[in-house]
Amino acid sequence: MMPAVHRALGRVGAAAIALLATVAVAAEPENQLFVVSSFPENVYQRVTQTFEAENRGVKVYVLNKKTPAAIAYVQERMPQRPDVFWASSPDALEVLKESGDLEAFRPEVPGVPAMLGSYPINDPDGFYTGFAVSGYGMMWNTRYFERRLLPPPKGWSDLLSPAYHQHIGITAPSRSGTTHVIVESILQDRGWNAGWAYLMEMAGNLATVTARSFSVVEGVNSGRFGIGLVIDFLGRAPKASGLPVDFAYLPKTPVLPANVAILKDARNPELAREFIRFLLSKAGQRILVEPEMQRLPVVPSTYAEAPPGYPNPFRDPLFDQAIDFDSQLSQSRYYLVNALFDTLITFRVRRLNAVWSAIHRAEALLLRTDHADAHAAVARARRLATHVPVTADEAIDPDFTSIFVRKQPGRSVPERQIARETEWDQTVSRDLQQALAIAEAQATFLEGPLTAGTGP
Repeated sequence: MMPAVHRALGRVGAAAIALLATVAVAAEPENQLFVVSSFPENVYQRVTQTFEAENRGVKVYVLNKKTPAAIAYVQERMPQRPDVFWASSPDALEVLKESGDLEAFRPEVPGVPAMLGSYPINDPDGFYTGFAVSGYGMMWNTRYFERRLLPPPKGWSDLLSPAYHQHIGITAPSRSGTTHVIVESILQDRGWNAGWAYLMEMAGNLATVTARSFSVVEGVNSGRFGIGLVIDFLGRAPKASGLPVDFAYLPKTPVLPANVAILKDARNPELAREFIRFLLSKAGQRILVEPEMQRLPVVPSTYAEAPPGYPNPFRDPLFDQAIDFDSQLSQSRYYLVNALFDTLITFRVRRLNAVWSAIHRAEALLLRTDHADAHAAVARARRLATHVPVTADEAIDPDFTSIFVRKQPGRSVPERQIARETEWDQTVSRDLQQALAIAEAQATFLEGPLTAGTGP
């Protein structure tokens, strides 16, 4: 039996091996709950251990995966079907709802508002439930900034400042549901073309694109880089534990429910329902405001038990500026945005560093002259460096967005997707090469004696 078991488990990855092996030998499967979640261990352990303590004999097994990988795991319909999907990203739940992987459940919990601003806390069709509220922002290492005499960031525009060159960390949205929400909120707020232009210029200040959201937190905590774009509870918890970091919500941050759902064909749907009821109970909601958790409860009365100054998305004016996030739009182009971000940014951080360093240098030199040709040339370099090879119309065209799927080891990608990404890669490489050449030539010209003649 054991060789066969090991061969089968080898196909689902190292993280699943220990989990499934444990489940396989447990004596009472009716008292086991199998949860797939993107939350870090300190979050899910605190909740699951309390749930187990209140439900004697119950054992919760958590398979921790990045949100896109968790979606893929569920959609692959492994023989050991999870009971619960538990994550922050509402568009991830929309993806699973669209693929028919969720079971409807409407817990009756008094005191939970129907809406968070203009956004429904629970799925109107009953397929997923909000248990907490998430905002998004930036965290920074205060000692890192003091050593470098840098001003702390205050808003989105600061992240474009040449002063922050190679000081910012972010995760790829293809690896993080959190980053996908941040990227999509920028695109929705600024518009498709202007949003990508912002992202590509900000990418010029990146130190790295990390493998997962928590790596951004670790990078800031350790001082490997200075600033990280994160979900609020990951950014606030280190400060609460005494580390030299700070966190601020970004203006117009999306304020969205973090969600939990029962998966279709779950082994223990009743235990899954009990787990969701616990998350929304007084005990479950109180856990969220503990110092090591720093989550925002979805039951407003819980804030009376929170520490002074604790953010309250139902009352604080800060959250009134939140954008109206369209999770269905985000879901419809989920894999397009992920693939495009990887092509434009993830795979060419060092090239973007060089291009934007040259553009910013040339633009600073332009301040001392009205040389028309030089201004026109540097403006062209900026246009090339912010050109996105997908139109706004294509980004909302279902026939186009449906081309794109998640890339997985050992799985083929549609030929049309490969062709598009190859075309993007060639276009972006050419654009950035030209932008760099133009910006460097103009900077060299502008650093010399200025004449009335034409520039290079």
